[in-house]
Formats: sequence, C-alpha cells, structure tokens
Amino acid sequence: MMPLLRGPFVRRRLSATLLVLWLVFAGFTCAGSEHVATATLPAAFSDLLPHFLVEPEDEYIVKNKPVTLTCRSTPATQIYFKCNGEWVHQDDHLIERTVDPATALPVMQVTIDITRQQVEKIFGLDEYWCQCVAWSTTGTQKSQKAYIRIAYLRKNFEEEPQGKEVALDQEVLLRCHPPEGVPQAEVEWQRNEDVVNPASDPNFFITADHNLVIKKARLADTGNYTCVAKNIVARRKSTSATVLVYVDGGWSEWSKWSACGADCSMWRSRECTQPSPGTGGKDCQGLDLQSLNCTSEQCPQTASGAEDVALYVGMVAVALCLTLLLIVVVLVYRRKKEGLDADVADSSILTTGFQPMGIKPSKPENSHLLTIQPDLTTTTTSYQGTLRSRHDATGKFSMTNGPLLDPLPNGSHTLHNGKLNADPAEFVSRLSTQSYFKTLTRDVANTSYGTFNFLGGRLTIPNTGISLLIPPEAIPRGKIYEIYLTVQRKEDLRLPLAGCQTLLSPVVSCGPPGVVLSRPVILSMDHCSDACLDNWAIRLKKQNYEGAWEDVLLMGEELVSEPYYCQLEAETCRLFSEQLGTLALVGESLHMGAAKRLRLVLFSDAYCSTLEYNIRVYCMDDTQDVFKEVMQMERQLGGRLIDEPHVLLFKDSYHNLRLSIHDMPQAHWRSKLLAGYQEIPFYHIWNGSQRYLHCTFTLERLSLSTCELTCQLCVWQVEGEGQSFSLDFNIAKDTRAVDTEFLLMDSNATALAGPSAFQIPYLIRQKICSSLDAPCPNGADWRMLAQRLKLERHMSFFASKASPTSVILDLWEAQHFHSGNINQLATVMADIGKQEAMIFLVSDGEC
Repeated sequence: MMPLLRGPFVRRRLSATLLVLWLVFAGFTCAGSEHVATATLPAAFSDLLPHFLVEPEDEYIVKNKPVTLTCRSTPATQIYFKCNGEWVHQDDHLIERTVDPATALPVMQVTIDITRQQVEKIFGLDEYWCQCVAWSTTGTQKSQKAYIRIAYLRKNFEEEPQGKEVALDQEVLLRCHPPEGVPQAEVEWQRNEDVVNPASDPNFFITADHNLVIKKARLADTGNYTCVAKNIVARRKSTSATVLVYVDGGWSEWSKWSACGADCSMWRSRECTQPSPGTGGKDCQGLDLQSLNCTSEQCPQTASGAEDVALYVGMVAVALCLTLLLIVVVLVYRRKKEGLDADVADSSILTTGFQPMGIKPSKPENSHLLTIQPDLTTTTTSYQGTLRSRHDATGKFSMTNGPLLDPLPNGSHTLHNGKLNADPAEFVSRLSTQSYFKTLTRDVANTSYGTFNFLGGRLTIPNTGISLLIPPEAIPRGKIYEIYLTVQRKEDLRLPLAGCQTLLSPVVSCGPPGVVLSRPVILSMDHCSDACLDNWAIRLKKQNYEGAWEDVLLMGEELVSEPYYCQLEAETCRLFSEQLGTLALVGESLHMGAAKRLRLVLFSDAYCSTLEYNIRVYCMDDTQDVFKEVMQMERQLGGRLIDEPHVLLFKDSYHNLRLSIHDMPQAHWRSKLLAGYQEIPFYHIWNGSQRYLHCTFTLERLSLSTCELTCQLCVWQVEGEGQSFSLDFNIAKDTRAVDTEFLLMDSNATALAGPSAFQIPYLIRQKICSSLDAPCPNGADWRMLAQRLKLERHMSFFASKASPTSVILDLWEAQHFHSGNINQLATVMADIGKQEAMIFLVSDGEC
C-alpha cells in the first residue's frame, strides 16, 4: 500500500481539518474570555512536523524467533514501515493511538514482526533494513534505519591456545581467535574451569585481540587454560591448553673437602636444592661430586698385594676367551660356505603358479540341502570353490594373484594362471598402475581381490565388516572380471566436510570403475550413527573420476530408478550399487539429539619394569575397520587389551569428551595428571579428522613390588552420556601382547567364487525365483517372502527389479553369510505355502 496523499482532495481535506480545529479553539476562548480578537491558532501547532519518540533499533534473529520493531511519533496521523525499499503491508502493522497528556498532541505507535525467512530471502545480497515513515498535517519524517541480522556462532575456533612449558617468571602468551559470529563473540579465559579476572589478579592481561598474557609465570599458574567465546546464540569452548610452569634446579655451595681416603684422594659435594627442580624443570648442570688427588704426605701408606695379582690374571683370562671365540666363528663360517656351494637347491617352488581349485565344502548336519550342483557348461571358463593364492606365513595376502585380463581380438577374455609374487606389495603396486585402478590403495592388509564370471562370488576384508557380494548373473555371461575391494585410510583420502557433517563409515573402494553389471552388487560396511533417521540426513558420497565427491543418495528419499539403494541396519549399511567406485556415508545432524557411536578401548604396556605405568584410552568410531587398525598398531607397540571395549553415544551438543581416573589406592599408586581430568575437543571427534584419538594416563607406583592395580576410569561427554571401567588386575602376571586371536576371528577366505560363495545352491535359487516372482492373488509370492524376512520397507525397490525374489535372496545372502541357516529359509518357504519348498529336501541320489 502506498499511503501518500496527493491532489486537490487532500488540500480540501486538510483545510477543512484546520478550520474545525480553529473553530473549536475559537469557541473555547470565546466562552472563557472577553478578548475575542486575540484568540488565534498558535503558529507552533499549525507548523509541527512529526518527530519520533521511539525509533526502530538494530535487532538479531536468534534461531527461528522473530524480532519486533517499534516506532512511536507525535503528532502523527499515519505511520508505516518500509523494509529494503518496499512498503510493508498495512495488515502487518499493529497500531496503537494515544494522546500526550502534557501537550494534547496525538501520539501513534506502530510495531511489526520480522521473521528469519524474510531476512534469508536477501541473505548474501544486502543487509536487511527497515525504517518507519510518519505523516502529520504538515509533512512527513523518516526514522533511522534498523538493521536485522541472523545471529550465529560457528563451532570451530579460528585459532586455539596451545599448551606450553615455561620457566618460572617467564612471560606466557596464549593466543585465541574466536569463531566467526554475529554479533561478534565476547571472549573470556578460564583456568581449570574458573574465570580468569585481570581486575582481581593483575598478573593476567587480556589483549584487544583476545590473547591472554601471563606477565610472570608462577607455580600457581600451572593448569588447563580454555578460551571461551559467547554471544546471544551459543557458547563455545576451545581446546584446553596445559601450561606447565617449571623450576630449573640451582646448585648449593660446595661442601668442605673430605679427609684423604685409602685411594689417596679426597672429595667434596654439592646438592641441587637452591632451588630444587620442580614440575619438570631441568636438573642442575655440572658435577655434584668432585675429587682431588692428595699429596704424597697425605696419602695413607699401602703395599701391593694379592689384589693386583688377581686383576692381572683376570685380564689375561678374558683375552684368551675372546681369541678362542673368534677362531670358532671363522671355522663355522667357512664350513657353511662350503656346504652351500655343494647343495643343489630346487627353486621351482618359487615360480610355481596356482590353479583355481574346486573345493567341495564339508557337509554340515543337513548336507543334503546343498547337493544340487549348477550346470557349468554354459560358459567357456567357470570356477567352483575358493580362489586363494598359495602363500607362506610371513607374507599373508589372501587373494588371487593373477594378472589383469587380456582382451582377445573377438572381445572375449581369457584368464591366466598367475604366479605368486615374492612380495604381495609388488602385486598391489602393479595393479595400481593400471588406468582404472588409480584409486587403489597400496595397503595390502586391507585389500581383497578375485576373478569372477556370471556365477558371482564374494570379496571380504577380514575383521573389518566390509564385504562385496556379487550375485549370480550380475556379471554378463561370457564375461570374466577381476574385481578388487579395499578400505581407504582417512588420512589417505580426506572428504570435504562442512557444518554439522561427520563421516559415519569407512571410505571403501571397489572396482574397477566402469565395468558393466547386469544387476546390482551389495556392498556391506559398518557405520557409527545411532541409526535413527529422524536425527540425521545421511548421504552416500561417491568420488568421481576427477577426484571430487558427489552426493548420489539421500537415505530415506531413495529413488528406485537410481543406481544406488541402501538399507540401514543397527550397525551395518547394505548398499545396492549398479556402479563400482569409491563410496562413503556422511551424516549431517538435524538437531542435538543426533549421536555417533564411539568405541572406548583400554590398552596398557604388556611389560612394565619401571615405576611409571601407562594406560591408553582410545576413543574411536564404532566400526570394525578402525578397531582392527588400532589392535594391529597396539600389537606393534607391545600393548595389551586390559578390559572389554565399551560403547558411548556421543551427541552433537558441541560439548567435549572428558576422561578421568579415580579410586586408586593412595598408599601404592598416584596419578601424574596435573588436572582432575583430560579432555578431547568436540570437533576432533565429530569431524573424524584424527583416526586414533586417545588419552594416556601416566600412573606411578610407589614401589617396584606393587603389582596390583585397582581404579575407576571414567569417560563422559559434558552434559551427556558416560561410561566407567572398573579395573582390577595384576600388571606383572599377564605380560602377553595384544591377543592375535581377534585378528583371526574372520577365518573365511578373502575371495570366494561360484557356488561356494553362497548359502543357497544355484539351481535351488533359480527355482525359488521362478516360483515367487509371478504375482499371486492371495499374496503368496515375493511380497510375502519380504514380509517374513522383515524387508517390507523396501517393497517398491524390489518391485522395480525384473526378479524381485532374486534381489531379496541377494540381501539375505549378504546378511547371513556367516550365520545363515538354509533350513530357516526353507521354513519360510513352507509357511508361504509353496509346494516348491520341497526342493530343499531332495536326496543325493535324486540329484
């Protein structure tokens, strides 16, 4: 609405208004005075422009709460707001009219509400502003502009304080650059959770750019310093920086010289006590004991005796022993050299290739269920059993080591029998030089590789929860593919994460990219979310050929026409994929209730010969691949697992993780931790930039004979969940390193091809599909199979496939490879009412 008034009508209306006001005023004076001629309209009243009693002021929108702007003017007949050059609709104004009792002039007050959505419409283009315009009988006036901004405070500090060790009386500078925010954040400093106040302690000084200066370090200034930033939106804490004030030792005065001893020398000493070294300070430099030869007159008279003879005899004996040892070494070396020249070494074992083996699996209790064998005559090259290379115990590499497929002129492929490389890493290095294996990691321990045809198979990376199921008919008939599966380390391949995003799964590569698949394969991998889609926006990211990461799937909003589809289970993600590549799950928390699962694992040294004893507490994503890496690393360090791992839900609440140790027997143990707890910053855990986050508690036993340790170790998120470890063990009895049995839990081969890779025999699978794919009026078809297997959430996805039953069976195979019971599946078939379920019970002779 444009409230401006123009034209002759306005002039007539204003004249009439002035006339009425003049007549009223004139009538009032005539009734009350005899001086009628002097009664005139005051010039000040007729010439008044509106002036503002209250003008709109700058405001900040916090979260989604609207702000209210107020404007009050007198004398005013109309007031309207204009925001960013546009008039605000009259219906959005709240108007209140009063009269000033002192001047009898009309007063008008107008308020409007501004929402976050209104401001966001122009966010980034210009600042959002509003002003009010007031009218009177004389003219108009404009108020000052009020700027409305969306308030926020970023999570991460632009610069955090760093811990320091400083000498006594030295100046200390702790830097802090708070997170970006609107309005700008205020900064305060804390020492051990107490606010640092320079007004009460002039030894502290806070600079204009928020840095903390300790003018002269005192022993009492030792502690954990935290920079705290806050504005009207939030309060953020930096990583705590530990300041350790140490005292270097000084020497006392030399003592007097001692009397001359039997060795004809005298000595004097001094002690490092002025001052004594403290809190990690350096010991005194130089000698603490000094000796000096006495003069001949001062030396006590002694004669050479049996001691000197014994010394000389001992030296001669040692020389003879060394000579005899040298002669023996030379003789042994010469005999071995002659024997090596005479021996004949059969080196054929170093070059012998391996043949894919048809291994018939051992029959379980119901072995008659697996007796139907597939027809292998429909392809030129086919495989049964396990594809594994022959290897020794020192260089395990459980995958086929054949060369890449060589294309033949007619477009088909042939498979060469490979030879075992002396170094498995050489094989991976050769593989990574191929054009479509550029993304392949060189980590041999976390890579699996195999050769497959239309019968399908399975790749597994042991003890990581990562596997790739290649269903039958996924590879076109007549084709043979060499496929790899590997898990990337986070430091090798970093994902760009922003805001509240966090990595929820390992980064997995399967390839080669670009191979043609007739049906989707199923990639299984662990995730560490709380599996509640109401708390998360979980996206599947894929790395393209240029190395950039793209969103290819938003979980919960999958389209059946897309090449990717996902089932999120409590701890595992099953990904249907029609394309191979490098993939990862990234979650973005929708509110502070979103939580990641952290696995808390405790290690200590397997052998301790000193007074100090270390306990390491790892706080890692609750996925098997990270746990495997930590176990392998601790095995190399000689560590041992001292308690069962615990799981902690870590929420997106911006609060740090704290760790503390309690209830140690004070008579035997003490902690060397200066503060009451240790702290891991929130964003170090949430963004997953550091793979092996851990804290070390250094304990000190007061005697080497103390071996029993009892204590409570607590791990908790500030204002969140916590876990407690009750430790009670003997540090001397169990000196074993990390138990390698964990690393051998997954004893299955890394590559399985053909029928041995599946629970359901190939021909039985075909019969089940032909029986259930056709729609049945009473619902006794693939839909009932999905319901009985608790997969009804994916009905639309199954229905979009040419054989819904086949996809359901693929998912069952992926879920139950280690624990699946084919009899249970037969029972489900019988419950559906299909007579074809009897095919499970055929005998060996009938097959």
